[in-house]
Amino acid sequence: MATTVADVMVATLAASGVRRVYGLPGDSLNGFTDALRRNASVGWAHVRHEEAAAFAAAGEAGVTGRLAVAVGSCGPGNLHLINGLFDAQRSRVPVLAIAAQIPRVEIGGEYFQETHPQDLFRECSVYCETASTPEQVPRLLRIAMRAALERGGVAVLVVSGELFLAPASQSGAPRPVTGTHTHVRPDDAALARAAEVLNAAERPAILGGAGCRDAHDEAVALADALKAPMVHSLRGKEYLEYDNPYNVGLTGLIGYSSGYRAMEHCDALLMLGTDFPYRQFYPGAEVPVVQVDVRGEHIGRRTEVEVPLVGTVKDTAAALLPLLRPRTDRSFADRMTGHYRGVRAHLGHLAEGGTSDGPMHPQHVAAAVDRIAGPDAVFTADVGTPTVWAARYLTMNGRRRLVGSFNHGSMANALPHAIGIQASHPGRQVVAFCGDGGLTMLLGELITLRQLDLPVKAVVFNNSALAFVELEMKAAGFVNYGTGLDHVDLADVARAAGLFGARVDRADQLGDALTAAFAHDGPAVIDARTARHELSMPPKITLEQLKGFTLFATRTILSGRADEIVELAKTNLRELKIG
Repeated sequence: MATTVADVMVATLAASGVRRVYGLPGDSLNGFTDALRRNASVGWAHVRHEEAAAFAAAGEAGVTGRLAVAVGSCGPGNLHLINGLFDAQRSRVPVLAIAAQIPRVEIGGEYFQETHPQDLFRECSVYCETASTPEQVPRLLRIAMRAALERGGVAVLVVSGELFLAPASQSGAPRPVTGTHTHVRPDDAALARAAEVLNAAERPAILGGAGCRDAHDEAVALADALKAPMVHSLRGKEYLEYDNPYNVGLTGLIGYSSGYRAMEHCDALLMLGTDFPYRQFYPGAEVPVVQVDVRGEHIGRRTEVEVPLVGTVKDTAAALLPLLRPRTDRSFADRMTGHYRGVRAHLGHLAEGGTSDGPMHPQHVAAAVDRIAGPDAVFTADVGTPTVWAARYLTMNGRRRLVGSFNHGSMANALPHAIGIQASHPGRQVVAFCGDGGLTMLLGELITLRQLDLPVKAVVFNNSALAFVELEMKAAGFVNYGTGLDHVDLADVARAAGLFGARVDRADQLGDALTAAFAHDGPAVIDARTARHELSMPPKITLEQLKGFTLFATRTILSGRADEIVELAKTNLRELKIG
């Protein structure tokens, strides 16, 4: 049988370590999917929506660090990829998207399903090109793969369907395209200036992010040398929270007061591998900032920076550490870590289950999952309140992972992220923290779990609402509108789809349901009925937010919905008492 261009593409992917391709079939992809059928080295991971294919690839790439692949047929097929590709791009994970195109001869004539993917995907990619001839495809494929791996993002290759079927001119086994590892550190003058700023400070603090992925020990060593409390971003949680005596938790909208206070009271800030976006949480302009980032163009985007250091956190920390003057005064760090211990105790009280005859506190559900999950579990979290509870109640230990749409902020990410992670880690426990709104947006992917035999455990925080949107409305003074969701028994839906399903209405049912679901040898859905009006308080409440809540309460009562205010007060009374 003659070798086609698609055969060469699949062989190149296989040689480079790709083991599966996520997508849906379509006529413009027939040449490619048929090549997959003939090459047993690369599997076909059939999802129910191309958006899920892109999210799944992002999840796999985020945990493995290796290239993952999603494909879409021409027109609507590849357009469905775009939201998941934006997520992968903003999370800086290596994903290759192969976007099939209509026949070349028809481009420009408003042909059936005609779009221009090379324009549409430009914003969410580090590389996006169209192949015009069969001879171009293998070379452009290698360029796209290399771009995704080296630049950490999405590469899109647009290929008209007939090119997949064209005879290949390339002979011999393709060479693999794999990622490289490079040491990057600042020059000596910049390091000396950074050390001067940090040595002069009396109350230095550290803000760390996802750039500390391979630099936990180096980051903690810097904190020890500076006797500096270490705040972390959400994406930095899994890398910096554990085995860290200087940890004071998250800052930001879903962070802790301890993290906020550490940055509020510091007199110098060292930023390690983070592009934390919320400018209102940075210290004042009088506080000098030293920022370390391997992407020099990202330095100074959020706050004024005194000393920019371009390099990896691991290499830069190793070079900076000998220049720091050892400290003995731990008073600032001790005060902030003491504050953090108080915050953790407070959160523990909030995780109590609630009454036996009413909805559970979502904190209780998250804490229970944290206790039962394995030591190397991978968690995914939908945006909104599931991310809040994951950030506050999941315990990281250096082996667990936490993946979410933390930069792009898309709904419905948790389940498809889990699909990609579980497919690439068949022996590892994968747990998805789903909102009822997020899960039902891509509900068909429950069937993907069954079809691909993926034992993902989906824990649904079912509060019959888009709860985080409601919280934002309250803070802005709006009466909740358009956010309610008709209650659906998602455990029944799961069972109808052939999955294990358990519905939990009360706290005293939760333990048995989780034990059974986690012991089940296959996919499972735990539909946990949680309180709708649970507040997730930010570390700092502004005057505008207070005004907004007051206006919300007044408008809600005047609109004849005073019962909502009563329920809100009852649900959150314990937080007011504890706080």
